[in-house]
Amino acid sequence: MIEEKQQIKPFLRVMNTDLIGEKPIIQALLKIKGVGFSMSSAICNTLGIIKNKKAGLLSDADAKKIEDLIKNAKDIPVWMFNRRFDETTGEMVHLTGSDLNFAVENDIKKFKKIKSYRGIRHAQGQPTRGQRTRSHFRHGRAVGVQKSKAGKPAAPAKEAKK
Repeated sequence: MIEEKQQIKPFLRVMNTDLIGEKPIIQALLKIKGVGFSMSSAICNTLGIIKNKKAGLLSDADAKKIEDLIKNAKDIPVWMFNRRFDETTGEMVHLTGSDLNFAVENDIKKFKKIKSYRGIRHAQGQPTRGQRTRSHFRHGRAVGVQKSKAGKPAAPAKEAKK
C-alpha cells in the first residue's frame, strides 16, 4: 500500500489574514496582527495542534477553531492578553487586526486630548518611551547642511543689495 501525500494549500485564511501554507502553523500565526509568539504557542497547545505542522495541511474546521479561540480566548491565560483592564469597559480582552489598530489610535488621541506627557510627545513626533533624541530617532528628515548633487557645485550665494 502506497500512502498518498496530502496536498499543501498555498494559503490558510484566518482572521481576514492569509497565512502562508508552507510555514509551520506556529510561525504562520505570527502574520496576524495582535498574535505574537507566546500567543501562537498557547493557541497550538490549547487546540492540540502540532506546532511543526504546515499551515496548508490544516482543514477549514481547524482554521475555524483557531479563529474562535482568538476571538473568545477563554482558555488562554489572562496575563497573555494585550488589553487587560480596558478603561472604557473594564474587561480583559485580546484584540487583533483592525480592532487593535482602532484601540491604539483612540488611546493616542486620548493622551493628546488630556495633554499628558506621552500625548505631547506623540503630537511633536518625538519618542515617547525615554529614548535619546540627539541622534537615533531622526529618520526621514534632513538634518544639518545638505550636500550638493553629484557633479553639480552648490548654488552661489545671492549678493546683498546696496
